[in-house]
Amino acid sequence: MLKHILICAVALLLLLGVPFAATNYGRALLTGNLDAVSSATVILDAPSGKFVVLINPRLRENAETLQAWKKFFSGEEAGIIFEDVRTLVARGDSGGLQMAENLMTRLPTNQMKVRLEDPVLILSKAEQTKFDIIVMSEEFAQAYGAQTLFSRKDIQTVYTGGGAP
Repeated sequence: MLKHILICAVALLLLLGVPFAATNYGRALLTGNLDAVSSATVILDAPSGKFVVLINPRLRENAETLQAWKKFFSGEEAGIIFEDVRTLVARGDSGGLQMAENLMTRLPTNQMKVRLEDPVLILSKAEQTKFDIIVMSEEFAQAYGAQTLFSRKDIQTVYTGGGAP
């Protein structure tokens, strides 16, 4: 029985241990040069805190409601808005999702629905104005070239967290 355990342990060490020891992490672990900075494999960018909200004005009942939503998304006191919104956020845009969830907490339950979608699909919907609300971080807007949407006349753009990106 002991012989069987030793054979299995050696086989596992050879199958898993040797390839692991050949990786950068394994070498750092064996030499003792392991810390949070040297073992990081991906550089994480924190969201800058600048966000863009795109509003489709064709879906707003009247100009007062549109202005109320613009005030709400810009962080001002907007009063009570009697209208539900469907918000799109790009998959992978953690800053945009965080902002959308923050906005959702400021509204009554179920007034704002947030849905994650593919980034290219969101931009396509924005170009055809087939959306209600889109929330995106400045990083997402720059990475996907969404700045062309910000100056369109048929889309209302609200900047939050420090002005236009």
